Amino acid sequence: MSNSSPTRTVAEPSPVTSVADSSPAANITSNGPGADSMEVDERCRVGNELDAARILKTDGDVQYYCYVDERQMPAIMTLMSKDLSEPYSIYTYRYFICQWPHLTFLAVCNGVYMGAIVCKLDQHRCGINRGYIAMLTVDKAYRRRRVGTTLVHLALDTMMEGQCDEVVLETEVTNQNALSLYERLGFCRDKRLVRYYLNNVDALRLKLWLT
Repeated sequence: MSNSSPTRTVAEPSPVTSVADSSPAANITSNGPGADSMEVDERCRVGNELDAARILKTDGDVQYYCYVDERQMPAIMTLMSKDLSEPYSIYTYRYFICQWPHLTFLAVCNGVYMGAIVCKLDQHRCGINRGYIAMLTVDKAYRRRRVGTTLVHLALDTMMEGQCDEVVLETEVTNQNALSLYERLGFCRDKRLVRYYLNNVDALRLKLWLT
């Protein structure tokens, strides 16, 4: 789950990686207008959970934050549901976000959540520390602004601080925008997973070695 089209894990409840800059993994299409000039889903409006002290990074009119609490869950689910290859229950989101809250990041523009990435980091069976990008998405109105790339960088930097050895994700073999985004960031195609998604589309597992 990463880029605008999310990717999903193999063993855990399956999310999808979406690509954010192109498609994910978040998908991307055009520069986005402000919240005042477009119809906004009320679940994506920022409440009182954020303040300036929590800003991790600012790029023009876009601010980036780490996950704060459950009040942000409706926004994350709303954003992801627009691009997921298959539906996920709130339990799937909580599996990742509640165990690794420091690996969930959100992008905000004009008081509206418009991008998010959800990840995890744990010890793989072979003894290495493996990061996993479960979901990534950017609202279509805000794509082509490197929001997805920035969200992935925030996640990777945090994983490296946690002594991460490698990062993996899955994305649809047809999601060229997501594949382009991750390959630009150094991910390599590791394996093709036949009929991985509920829609019978194959997935590509991508891997980034950090050590």
